[in-house]
Amino acid sequence: MAQPTVQDIERTPAVSGVLSPSRALWRLAAGLIGGVLLFLAFPPIDLWFLAPPGVALLTLAAYGTGVRRAAWLGYLGGAAFLLPALSWVRPIGDDAWVLLVAVESLFFAATSAGVALVTRLRGWPLWVAALWVAQEWARGVFPLGGFPWVRVAFSQGGSVFTPYAALGGAPLVSFAVVLCGALLAMLAVRLAPRRWTRQATLLVAGALAVPLLAYVVPRPGAEAARTVRVGVIQGDVPGTGMGFLGDEPAVVLRNHAGKTHDLALAVRQGKVEKPDIVVWPENSTDIDPYRSTYAREIIDGAVRDIGVPVLVGAVVRTPDGQHRYTRGIVWDPSTGPGAYYDKRKLVPFGEFVPFKDLLAKFIARVELVGLQSLAGDRDGDLKMGPVTVGAVECYEVAFDGVVRSTVRTGATPLVVQTNNATYALTNLPPQQLAMSRLRAVEHNRAVITAATTGISAYVDPDGRVRWRTAERVADMAVVSVPVRTKKTIATRIGAAPEWALLLVAAGALAGALPRRRTAAQHDKSEEEDG
Repeated sequence: MAQPTVQDIERTPAVSGVLSPSRALWRLAAGLIGGVLLFLAFPPIDLWFLAPPGVALLTLAAYGTGVRRAAWLGYLGGAAFLLPALSWVRPIGDDAWVLLVAVESLFFAATSAGVALVTRLRGWPLWVAALWVAQEWARGVFPLGGFPWVRVAFSQGGSVFTPYAALGGAPLVSFAVVLCGALLAMLAVRLAPRRWTRQATLLVAGALAVPLLAYVVPRPGAEAARTVRVGVIQGDVPGTGMGFLGDEPAVVLRNHAGKTHDLALAVRQGKVEKPDIVVWPENSTDIDPYRSTYAREIIDGAVRDIGVPVLVGAVVRTPDGQHRYTRGIVWDPSTGPGAYYDKRKLVPFGEFVPFKDLLAKFIARVELVGLQSLAGDRDGDLKMGPVTVGAVECYEVAFDGVVRSTVRTGATPLVVQTNNATYALTNLPPQQLAMSRLRAVEHNRAVITAATTGISAYVDPDGRVRWRTAERVADMAVVSVPVRTKKTIATRIGAAPEWALLLVAAGALAGALPRRRTAAQHDKSEEEDG
């Protein structure tokens, strides 16, 4: 194998002056600050423009160092990001929060190790951005069905990068943000040992061009003005944290039924227009309405009062009573419960507990989950009055495939039923709303979010929040929502951009590994000659 030339060695990041491996504290500071900046880009702080510089610092921490050191720096930078970003897990327990961060940070360690490799290649900002897409894909699959929360794209619910969602979905948004950050990192590397150059000018132009090009992403053309009036009910719940349900049976159900009666009264008084359909949140009845005559009568009374179909969120038992479904039921004022959608992506340790029998011996809290949930097996297209809505349940809004398959049925608008009562007043509700904003642009659909404790909202197909509630209050509204039917490019081509970027990431790693071995052999021969 040919030995690297002097010019090759001079271009190797590991000896690039100011960013040499000896600057361990500098690298550590860059990784930690980068993680914090990335956190600040997410709601509720929402400084989305800090995402590219955050990525830039995380990239610089790994640039030019060894794979092992880069992995540790990536792990610490990931933890600096995830500890505050996932602080909403703390109501379950600080141990659960720390454990989740510890596991998820492993993905950032792997990404950083990859960055240390691919930055040896020409055009490395592209390969770095593809690696981040691969990391987010992996987090959405492993372990236990994946945890695709706090993807870079979800910090861009309303930013200059958001239009990329209509072209390639959340993966392309993440790619664009990270590419912008990696170009900034390359600019810092080029400026460190020398003055401003023509290449530096090109890098600045590239970093500016990435967000600006989002504005030329093609979007579906105008459609005939058709709207549907949607009533949204937020009933609120007693208590907070893990004990939000309290001890009184049916209190959550009565809260939502009572607010629906309030809406019906407001309609009769002419204060609001009569809705075409009404949406209750996920788990808006804490009693199975198929089994309880009491619950069924309460729901029937509220639905008949408003006089239109209501999408009721319920936890229902299987016929043998051994398991449960998280279900959205279309409740008709004349015929009662009809079509339904069962949640397909279940929350680990929230709706089911892996290895429950074993864990219950050591962690008593796992018993709070109750019956193990079963996943549904069909899309959420549900006929309601004049439209077919696309039902998405809470956690599922983070999963590209679930939302996309529902839109592809032709369902419109999207309806996200959610129960954030355990996490009320944390950073989870605003993070989830940001996901709905991105999905609206990605699929050219209005999105209605109905939450037990907030944030309930209406997001238009351009990703703008037209109406929203506060948290921990009972509220209601009737919103007029456009019924869009045209598909975006992202809806049509599906996961193709993501798979293409995964192949790019794999190819970059494959191309970088021989260079690493060559450089290692060169270093070893120098030591022997010495």
